[in-house]
Amino acid sequence: MSQTQKDSQTASAERKADRPWLIRTYAGHSTALKSNALYRSNLAKGQTGLSVAFDLPTQTGYDSDHVLARGEVGKVGVPVCHLGDMRVLFDQIPLEQMNTSMTINATAPWLLALYIAVAEEQGADISKLQGTVQNDLIKEYLSRGTYICPPKPSLKMIADVAEYCYTNVPKWNPMNVCSYHLQEAGATPEQELAYALATAIAVLDELKPRVPAEDFPALCGRISFFVNAGIRFVTEMCKMRAFVDLWDEILETRYGIADPKFRRFRYGVQVNSLGLTEQQPENNVYRILIEMLAVTLSKKARARAVQLPAWNEALGLPRPWDQQWSMRMQQILAYETDLLEYGDLFDGNPVVDAKVEELKAGARAELANLDSMGGAVASIEYMKSRLVDSNAERLNRIERNETVVVGVNRWTEGEPSPLQTEDGGIMVVDPAVEQEQIARLDTWRRDRDDAAVQAALAALREAARTGSNVMAPSIAAAKAGVTTGEWAEEMRKAYGTYRGPTGVSGSVSNKTEGLDTIRAEVDAVSDRLGRRLKFLVGKPGLDGHSNGAEQIAFRARDCGMDISYDGIRLTPEEIVSAAQDQNAHVVGLSILSGSHLPLVQDVMDSMRKAGLGHIPVLVGGIIPDDDARQLKAMGVAKVYTPKDFELNSIMMDIVTLVGTKDIAAE
Repeated sequence: MSQTQKDSQTASAERKADRPWLIRTYAGHSTALKSNALYRSNLAKGQTGLSVAFDLPTQTGYDSDHVLARGEVGKVGVPVCHLGDMRVLFDQIPLEQMNTSMTINATAPWLLALYIAVAEEQGADISKLQGTVQNDLIKEYLSRGTYICPPKPSLKMIADVAEYCYTNVPKWNPMNVCSYHLQEAGATPEQELAYALATAIAVLDELKPRVPAEDFPALCGRISFFVNAGIRFVTEMCKMRAFVDLWDEILETRYGIADPKFRRFRYGVQVNSLGLTEQQPENNVYRILIEMLAVTLSKKARARAVQLPAWNEALGLPRPWDQQWSMRMQQILAYETDLLEYGDLFDGNPVVDAKVEELKAGARAELANLDSMGGAVASIEYMKSRLVDSNAERLNRIERNETVVVGVNRWTEGEPSPLQTEDGGIMVVDPAVEQEQIARLDTWRRDRDDAAVQAALAALREAARTGSNVMAPSIAAAKAGVTTGEWAEEMRKAYGTYRGPTGVSGSVSNKTEGLDTIRAEVDAVSDRLGRRLKFLVGKPGLDGHSNGAEQIAFRARDCGMDISYDGIRLTPEEIVSAAQDQNAHVVGLSILSGSHLPLVQDVMDSMRKAGLGHIPVLVGGIIPDDDARQLKAMGVAKVYTPKDFELNSIMMDIVTLVGTKDIAAE
């Protein structure tokens, strides 16, 4: 054996492998009991941290029996209405030993209060609790829509959580600056970098006066990020290295943080769900793996926690086996390969270095632009409009075949997937779950100490009124038996409610290339109607994922239609009233939360009662074939799913539907 070989063997033997990242699965559905069973099963299979998905009523501060919760209970996550639900959710899971991520924003102070209350019941030392609340409201205004209050009081509550945690739960990350949903909403890499970092700056500016100067660096060190990784592997990996550099730069130059350990960019990741396809869904397995490599291969920019979507999330709710398959992908990379035995594979690579510098330059320019407008909070409307524009351009590239998506616009012929078994390849939440949850909520309210509840609510109200930190009274309220809806109602009364910008203006953009034929058809039908074809786009229920609705409204506007789109979170009655007041010719409903059947039924019933049964209704969302048939039986004219990516075809459907209606009454 040569000396070189001996040296190589010695170096290999001495090399100490890095610890794997936290392996998580974003999970929760139906009830606290069923979600607890899923968590314990996943932990037994080798998952090393929990990532809790809450249902939309919980995320937006409503109890399961609220009118806006109809059809939404347990659909996209677990309903948690009170301490009893949280107890069941973490039964037999020792929280002092667990690392738990909770994707919760508007109600983050409340869900953290419930978590702390359960941990104390378990006998945990809360100073040892480890985990994260997402707690990023700015991206909710821009992309996901589960906000409650206006930006300034929301920023104040983010700071309340951070201030409380740094004193009482020092190992807890009080905020995940979340760029994940920015990319889902269409952000370019430069926008994702800039908008996320601007959010972090806004939070740190809010926090700095609250703590002693000597403690501020440690508080900066607890701010973490939650990031997206898309399919463009090299760009995404370079984006993560750019995040590391820019965060270090901001903390050192803007805030004077001298200790490098407090400037470390700490992030968790879920790889891209936007690019998962309904067509040939088995291909998504490869997409997920490639996207995971972007956040694991570069040691300098490696994620601290990874959660992967399942191959079938473009179809509906993954089954336990589907989640297990994604978890096994992480385990194979972490434990079978030699990835964790080496230093950074990309240091000194000129191609990587050049791309990182290009991304940093673009992000710095956009950060300067936001700063000139007054920072992230003052720039919400601007950022929202830019995201809608970027997403429109992304879709245009796919429609023009400039961006290839395998199985969607190239190589579309293929064999049926054997993974889509007799259950449709997804899990469906039992509709009975909602009534069962409401019954448990009724029992909880009946059995609690009403005097203790009222006293706790009064203390919470006083804290909100005076501007005090809401965390301590929230924990006391959790222990007294206050419900999620009651807590959130106090915040609404104290701080008001908010409707974020839609990002879709009424003015036609300059992106009308290739629309001449459709615009001519719209003009012809409008001439017959005696006024411009009126298309009302509505989002009933609590689903805040508005990308699809925005892009439909955006394209319809550019095709010459008179559009009406008032944003998210409308009741069926509000949509029908708008259709009546505006004399709409066609109504489009967008629902991605799985609650399409009850909500569309409510809209159809209300339209018939209002004498609008003749108006065509279109529905878009993640809708299984059986549900599509039920919607059409209700009277829905057209049903669209993610495979219907050609927006111009949808526009022609609208024109045809209106044009074939009897317009004698117009």
